[in-house]
Amino acid sequence: MHSTVERELELRLVLSAERSIPVPAKLAYRTDDPFAVHITFHIGSESPVNWTFARELLVEGVFRPCGHGDVRIWPTKVDGRNVVLMALSSPDGDALLEAPSSVVSSWLERTLRLVPPGSEAGMLDIDDGIAGLLAHHSADGRGRCSRPETGETEDGDA
Repeated sequence: MHSTVERELELRLVLSAERSIPVPAKLAYRTDDPFAVHITFHIGSESPVNWTFARELLVEGVFRPCGHGDVRIWPTKVDGRNVVLMALSSPDGDALLEAPSSVVSSWLERTLRLVPPGSEAGMLDIDDGIAGLLAHHSADGRGRCSRPETGETEDGDA
């Protein structure tokens, strides 16, 4: 049985040094995906925006700058408040989001109690996954995988 740790919160979308707007969001951690955190942003569009990245990145980002590329996270102070900044980049655009450090930290602590660091791999059901793949492979009656677009097998036989 898998567990989920969720937390609704309000982030701030930073538009400039002087201006930000509230963005309702939800943090989610699932034991069936133990290495990842999921953030859903409700930005007033038809469907929410979802981001998934390494839990370890968020844990480290609460204490010191980390990440590169699509996700960068770092702690700072804004108007005397401790916050975590998340810079997210995608082909659709870039966003700088501000989250209250205390909310993110307490939610992360709950995830770390549920699945301590270093024990994530034990949460994955790799044996059942492999057994399922092998059962599917055996059920189709072929000993080799074929490429659907050409009908050739991996070793080049037709």
